[in-house]
Amino acid sequence: MHIAARGTVEIVKYVDVAIDTRSDMVDDPFTYASDEDSVRVGMKVIAPFAGSRSRAGYIVAVRDTLPAELKGKSIRRIISVAESDSLPEGAVGIALWMRRRYFCRLIDALDCFAPPVDEPRRRVSGGESAAAISVGHPGCRPSMLPELTVEQKVAFAELKSAVDAGAYAAYLVHGVTGSGKTELYMRVVAEAACRGRKAIVLVPEISLTPQLTERFAERFGAGRIAVIHSRMSGSERWTEWIRARSGEADVVVGARSAVFAPIDDIGVIIVDEEHETTYKSDMTPKYDTVEVALKRAARAGAVCVLGSATPSVVSMYRARSGVYNLIEMKERYNGTPLPRLTVVDMREELRQGNRGIFSSTLYDSMKTNLAVGKQTILFLNRRGYSTFISCRSCGYVMRCPECGISMTYHRERNRIECHFCGKYLPLPAVCPDCGSGNIRHFGLGTEKVEELTKEAFPDAKVARLDLDSTARKGSAAKILGDFGRGKTDILIGTQMVAKGLDYDNVSPVGIIAADVSLNIPDFRASERTFQLITQASGRAGRGDEVGEVYVQTYSPGHYAVEAAATDDYDGFYDTEILVRRALSYPPYGDICQITVYADSERRAAEGAERFIAGLVLLVGNEERGNILGPRKVPPRRQGGDSGYSLNIKVMPGRRRVYERALATLKKKINTDKRSKCRIMIDINPFSST
Repeated sequence: MHIAARGTVEIVKYVDVAIDTRSDMVDDPFTYASDEDSVRVGMKVIAPFAGSRSRAGYIVAVRDTLPAELKGKSIRRIISVAESDSLPEGAVGIALWMRRRYFCRLIDALDCFAPPVDEPRRRVSGGESAAAISVGHPGCRPSMLPELTVEQKVAFAELKSAVDAGAYAAYLVHGVTGSGKTELYMRVVAEAACRGRKAIVLVPEISLTPQLTERFAERFGAGRIAVIHSRMSGSERWTEWIRARSGEADVVVGARSAVFAPIDDIGVIIVDEEHETTYKSDMTPKYDTVEVALKRAARAGAVCVLGSATPSVVSMYRARSGVYNLIEMKERYNGTPLPRLTVVDMREELRQGNRGIFSSTLYDSMKTNLAVGKQTILFLNRRGYSTFISCRSCGYVMRCPECGISMTYHRERNRIECHFCGKYLPLPAVCPDCGSGNIRHFGLGTEKVEELTKEAFPDAKVARLDLDSTARKGSAAKILGDFGRGKTDILIGTQMVAKGLDYDNVSPVGIIAADVSLNIPDFRASERTFQLITQASGRAGRGDEVGEVYVQTYSPGHYAVEAAATDDYDGFYDTEILVRRALSYPPYGDICQITVYADSERRAAEGAERFIAGLVLLVGNEERGNILGPRKVPPRRQGGDSGYSLNIKVMPGRRRVYERALATLKKKINTDKRSKCRIMIDINPFSST
């Protein structure tokens, strides 16, 4: 604990303040005096800091008397309080937990709950927000609700009972695609609202927020919905933050960051498509949204509902172990059978002379269905035009000069780009290594699929939905809107098209290359493959007719592909959990990724070795076998420091030991100016780099 010395005032309270500074050297709170009796935990204050300067911060503790170790010290007084920017009740407790769990600075965790900074602040006049879509029915139990299926009724009765109890409960809703999970969510939110409690509804993709918002707005009334996600402008985010903070909106819908919505008295938190990797933050603090949602629900005495057609292995393990309550919905709402799924062996297609991206069966199905007005979705989880640039003469592959990762060709911008650090270069005319003109782009991305689809179906209207095509604000909503209105015949996309889209005129769905996700550097590769095939397949046949799905793969015998082809989640889980247990991967432990950065490769490598030596001293030499690495990794950004990474398998009974050891080493290294190194820690990352 630091103290803020000097000054004599008439003191009413003593407060510990987390100062807003990005230095690990001052990460612990400072103690100040206050002559205001109304100060509370979570308040934003301005306090003197470092001589005559002042800084903002948040109160993390309030007490009537000084701790014994500070008796006789001269304590400085806080300057002012910014009540309007204060954090919701319970935010500080969550932030303190995040600091321990994700090894981040306390102020970084607190800032997750804070309003947008340095942005225009518009006065909220009431009524509908700019993000609202349409006016719906007022009241907490609108009339003319759709009839529930038997499975929905059973599920709703159990969740309603949990909401009525007013205590923390966690549920995993395993419902097949099209089983009516969204209707279930809305009913549960309505039950919480009837008891004067609020709701947070999370979706994995920003592009899906408008579609879900529209459904909630139609049900509850747009004025009751606040929308929060990172692609909104500063003024929009501020307006929605204030609407949620003031209580004008009692339902918050949004992507990952909406889990920190500034609301009190939470009754329910919904995490739709809980298995998605986008719920894991790749920026500091590197939090897991599902973990934060569960922790926030527990502190609020709320119900947390995790929903998915393909639950993560970790979530299903917890449900089967009794940590979560399990609800299963195995039938589609409209009674239509799940789509017919055909696995196409692309090795056989190649043997028959087909070198195109469409198998003969997928092509014929698309042609037949387009002729009768059906729409098609083509899925490939790789954007760009081609995946790498190589010389046919010498074998040279164009790699990012900063990261060492192969660069992707984007034809629309006529340049090659690094998808890791963002660096881009013009497409070379000759090989930089041997000077040959035989340099070509290889591989397949969504941009190239779009081009080849237009060539194969020249009369069809084709659109693409990926990170590149949705970079401009509002573009995703327009692309999906046109598809929903039937203006687009074929929609091509990355995983953005595999999540949550609900259109009843889609058949077939074509999965162009199911093998892409099998080869990612992640222990979850098989899980991701099963999920993506199943989720993409679920976009087909959501109307009255059975849909068709074609899975093109060079690995038709892989257990993830076979299980997805037969919609056998249990079979996949039973195989995958054995692999996880044998290798001590989650849920049988945590994977901690430690990355050491320095201004030279030599210093980074030496720093990694010193870190390992220090860690072994703290956790015991018997743990050395659970420390994997180190190895070189790409820099964090263009022109950034060199890095070395290592992974640690942390068994459940050793988590506290590692928490203390890693926190100690991180602080020691990051505050030592002589070490020339900095470390970053990521818990259960979604890649090995």
